[in-house]
Amino acid sequence: MINLFSKTKQQLLDNKSFIKVTDFGAGSKVFKNNNRQIFKIAKIAGVSNKKAKLLIRLIQYFKPKNVLEIGTSLGLGTTAIKIANKESNIITLEGCPETSNVANQLFTKNNYKNIQVITGDFKDTIPKAIKNQQFDCIYFDGNHTRKDTLHYFNTCIDTINNNSVWIFDDIYWNDDMKEAWTEIKNHKKVKVTVDIFYWGIVFFRKEQEKEHFKIRV
Repeated sequence: MINLFSKTKQQLLDNKSFIKVTDFGAGSKVFKNNNRQIFKIAKIAGVSNKKAKLLIRLIQYFKPKNVLEIGTSLGLGTTAIKIANKESNIITLEGCPETSNVANQLFTKNNYKNIQVITGDFKDTIPKAIKNQQFDCIYFDGNHTRKDTLHYFNTCIDTINNNSVWIFDDIYWNDDMKEAWTEIKNHKKVKVTVDIFYWGIVFFRKEQEKEHFKIRV
């Protein structure tokens, strides 16, 4: 499966076209302006093969039927989820129109089905995406600020079921994200968390005692 992911990612790495990125979040630590080449976004800001391999394993294990992704980017995270479980129905949110267009083209080219890309500011698109929904998995890779991350968390909390698993990307991105992760761990509905440095993984099983783990993978 990681080979299929790498093959899909290579399509983006071969794309030298420029797009204008609309950034609603904390911005990039690497790019100095918003005119960016697709292959550079995929190489620098895209999901690494290491992350993809772990994401594929998690999705294979939990087999989530309904998935929400906050932060599509070029679609590599979505790709890993879809490869791991073809039966997943994925709603993925992206703020930038040109970026979401690239992702949509990638999904179409590779015949990845049951993926709905919703484009726009997350404060508008999240409430629409979660209305009357329950999600088995949510992958948070949106605006890397404490305020926004906690807003996404609190907005989505009513969509959980007992077996839901949430994945927060870049929990050590900055001091803001570290604070957000601490608050998430302390939330009364959170039962178990696993800190693997680049991700924070959250479980809500009511029968579990509250525990926090740190592991390096």
